[in-house]
Amino acid sequence: MADPRAESEPLLSRARGDGGRDCPAGSASCRPGAASWRDLCFDQAAVFIEDAIQYRSINHRMDVRSMWLYRLYYSNACQWILSFTIFLILFLAFIESPSSLTSTADVRYRSAPWDPPCGLTEGVEVLCLLVFVADVSVKSYLVGWAQFRTNPWLLAYLVVLVVSLTDWIVSLSLLCQERLRVRRLLRPFFLMQNSSMMKKTLKCIRSSLPEMASVLLLLALHLCVFTMSGMLLFTGEKQGDGQDRERLIYFRNLPEALTSLLVLLTTANNPDVMIPAYSKNRAYAIFFIVFTLIGSLFLMNLLTAIIYNQFRGYLMKSFQTSLFRRRLGARAAYEVLSSVTAEGEAHPREVGVRPRDFLQVLQRVQLDGSHTQAVMEKVRSYGGDLLSAGEFQKLFNEFDKRVIKEPPPRPEYPSPFLRRAQIAFSHRYFDYLGNFIALGNLVSISVFLVIDADVLPEDRDDFVLGILNCAFILYYVLELLLKVFALGLPGYLAHSSNVFDGLLTAVLLVLEISTLAVYRFPHPGWKPETLGLLSLWDMARLVNSLIVVRFLRIIPSLKLMAVVASTILDLIRNMRAFGGILVVVYYVFAILGISLFRGVIVAPGNGSLSPDNSSAPCGSFEQLEYWPNNFDDFAAALITLWNVMVVNNWQVFLDAYRRYSGPWSKIYFVLWWLVSSVVWVNLFLALILENFLHKWDRRSHLQSLAGDPDSTYQTSAELLFSLQGMLLVGGPYLRAPQDSGVTQTAAGTPSLPAPALCPAAPLRGHWPAWRATPPRRLPTPGF
Repeated sequence: MADPRAESEPLLSRARGDGGRDCPAGSASCRPGAASWRDLCFDQAAVFIEDAIQYRSINHRMDVRSMWLYRLYYSNACQWILSFTIFLILFLAFIESPSSLTSTADVRYRSAPWDPPCGLTEGVEVLCLLVFVADVSVKSYLVGWAQFRTNPWLLAYLVVLVVSLTDWIVSLSLLCQERLRVRRLLRPFFLMQNSSMMKKTLKCIRSSLPEMASVLLLLALHLCVFTMSGMLLFTGEKQGDGQDRERLIYFRNLPEALTSLLVLLTTANNPDVMIPAYSKNRAYAIFFIVFTLIGSLFLMNLLTAIIYNQFRGYLMKSFQTSLFRRRLGARAAYEVLSSVTAEGEAHPREVGVRPRDFLQVLQRVQLDGSHTQAVMEKVRSYGGDLLSAGEFQKLFNEFDKRVIKEPPPRPEYPSPFLRRAQIAFSHRYFDYLGNFIALGNLVSISVFLVIDADVLPEDRDDFVLGILNCAFILYYVLELLLKVFALGLPGYLAHSSNVFDGLLTAVLLVLEISTLAVYRFPHPGWKPETLGLLSLWDMARLVNSLIVVRFLRIIPSLKLMAVVASTILDLIRNMRAFGGILVVVYYVFAILGISLFRGVIVAPGNGSLSPDNSSAPCGSFEQLEYWPNNFDDFAAALITLWNVMVVNNWQVFLDAYRRYSGPWSKIYFVLWWLVSSVVWVNLFLALILENFLHKWDRRSHLQSLAGDPDSTYQTSAELLFSLQGMLLVGGPYLRAPQDSGVTQTAAGTPSLPAPALCPAAPLRGHWPAWRATPPRRLPTPGF
């Protein structure tokens, strides 16, 4: 049962603001209708609108001081400082011992790395940790102690900071000579806790683990059965030469046989593992073909299907939760402003928000000017009528629309000839001509590269290519001038493609003038000399090849290509969470690899047990000269992990580290293969499928809609939202997302956090009752 006093108390009282009282109870400044109360409601509405725009939870303190701190925390400056701090503490791994500041990772040629003095990187690290301490302190204060105790991410944040600071103190006490620093393994947590998308991705992976574990168990059983069968098949009293080679190379003992078949599961050693037995008897091929069919083509693809089935709808559910937060924040702002409207009228007959109140609040919202102007124009279109709940919600559609800026006016010329020339040079056919000329430039460069591939540099004659290069650059300069003439300088600079073309043309012109000044005008037998790594002539040809980017402008004109291109762009935007997960995994495994295998790979000679290249077996680590693939520093560890993730020749790494460090090293590489190649790559494939299918289905649906200006938003938002049985405006909610900051009562209606509004007047409208009872669960996913 809700406490009626909680609904009648102002937000700044202790009953709602957690001790945030800023004025004595009953004073004039706290009386409904006072200027301070009006400003408070406007500030609260501004915060709610910002939460709605940024898809943040509204479950936080709303007293005056807390709102000031909340807006300061989410300001661009504070968020930039926090992001830079996360980047800095992760980047320390490249500088601190063992340092990656060497020109090569090859153990044969690598010089002694720079070893930073003790306290240098530790000083930078403690500054980063202090920023994180301030971050968790602010978050904990804003959500309140009750929410802090129930939020696992904030609790884990505090534990990680305590462990990191303790390990930092231990490191300084040992003069930075400890081999393992636990806090290095914990650094990726700072990246994860700052991204809600990464948290959702981890939640998706966690929900997929039971099904993935069942398939992995079948895969392990499949490996064990065929390992036993292979050892029995390739051993016996009578053995031919093929069987002996198969047994001695791939099935010598149980670990070797298991490793050989595990690598065959990735097809990295196919058909090498089959050739010794197959060369003796073709019937032995059946064993390896059946193993590959069951393992690679059935079980591995089944694992992909399971991951996609769990991941299917991930983007839709994520978008639905974000949209629910926006609706919640918008409705909260509406209720605050409608209460201001009701208090301003003696006998209110209508419920709504005055447009002038909303415009005043909008001036306090941290928003870019283009969207602010669009929303203001939309509000003014309603005149002086009160905004209903539905109209207020529709205003937030403007924040998702792409603001198209009007191009600057073109210059006006009095002469008819100049006006006709202006029309011709601003036509799209003139752009097509430029693309055709650029294509000819690329073809000419490619032809001469093929012709001169087998010619020594001192025997080349660059006369024809030099003339062509001068001609192409002159055309680019002429094209730039003609476009500036037709569009005007502001109009030319208004298009990003023109800016890129202009910068590229300027660079080419400077390089061409420098080349002509140094090597004179092209003539028969003209041979510009190479001075340093690249000559001016080679630099000009290299920059000239960037003209290929001009052809990207034709993508929007091809519908099917535009769908694929938009899918790729959306994939890049949605890859931030998946890329962050990959960064976390790489970081942790690289630090573990440095702790386990640092100094294991030693260059041949100087007392090393490594055989030289001439005596090494064919296909071995030494014969292939894989010396840069080591774990002697962080950068080298990342490249080594990448090469293993690709699984091309990864059996070479398994064999080399088994010989140099012991058989237990296989556990590390197999775990890395499972996490990177099996789990993450399949998640990436699921993301591609989900994104493309969603984009393709949305395109098909848009084609079936007839001219509704709001159809795009309806398709991308409201229809997705209604899939979960929800009514968007003015209706009961059947189900609320678990991380939306809303809990459900027994009757199925949502119960919002109590400290949300300043209800000096009873709430009106069709929105479900705002409850003041303590909710069962108030997660704060925004933090």
